[in-house]
Amino acid sequence: MNNTIHESLGKVPEVTLLFWVIKIAATTLGETGGDAVSMSMDLGYLLSTGIFALIFFVAVFYQISARQFHPFMYWATIIATTTVGTTLADFADRSLGLGYAGGSSLLLALLIVSLLIWHRSLGSVSIHSVISPKSEMFYWLTIMFSQTLGTALGDWTADAPELGYVGAAILFGTLLALIAIAYYRTHISRTLLFWLAFILTRPLGAVVGDFLDKPISEGGLELSRYSATAALLLFIVVCILIFPQRAAAKNSH
Repeated sequence: MNNTIHESLGKVPEVTLLFWVIKIAATTLGETGGDAVSMSMDLGYLLSTGIFALIFFVAVFYQISARQFHPFMYWATIIATTTVGTTLADFADRSLGLGYAGGSSLLLALLIVSLLIWHRSLGSVSIHSVISPKSEMFYWLTIMFSQTLGTALGDWTADAPELGYVGAAILFGTLLALIAIAYYRTHISRTLLFWLAFILTRPLGAVVGDFLDKPISEGGLELSRYSATAALLLFIVVCILIFPQRAAAKNSH
């Protein structure tokens, strides 16, 4: 690939079906992996959040420092946002006593503020505008808020007796299907639809992750968090190796 082509591409992947498949797997891994550290290892939500936050900052630093798109680096950073999002949401909801409603409201406000400041500063929140260190910082901060919000929303929804993990997964899966229909059948802003889908894949992953590792008495399958995390990680690696991903074009509309 020559320099001209490199210069026309950004550092985030092209949004395809594969992107969403890996994103859902990564968010599910974030739930099982975050719970494995905070619960199975019994480190607690605060210490686990500190550990994952450090990993997140290191991953974002290397992602921003990179000169071009690297699939493994990108998805490692996404996974870092999902794990820190899991433990941070649990810390806010449970340790701080905000509850699901309070935690979700706070995180939604932070997400909206992040998007508004990003748009006001750079004029666009499209992934095609992620072409500078400043836009990348906004991008990853927004993603981290969206992942944390998604965890809280997933837990809140699954906690409803009439839904449970399976019902919540069907609900979020249906909402994502409606967004896909809107993408192909309407002229609604593609950037808006992207962020709506990006946010909703997180609670879907959260409830699927909980379904895999929660006790049977609570409606889960009671699988090992370590085994589920390892299997999801292997699936993501295989997807990246078998199906090469392209970087999204800069400033494309």
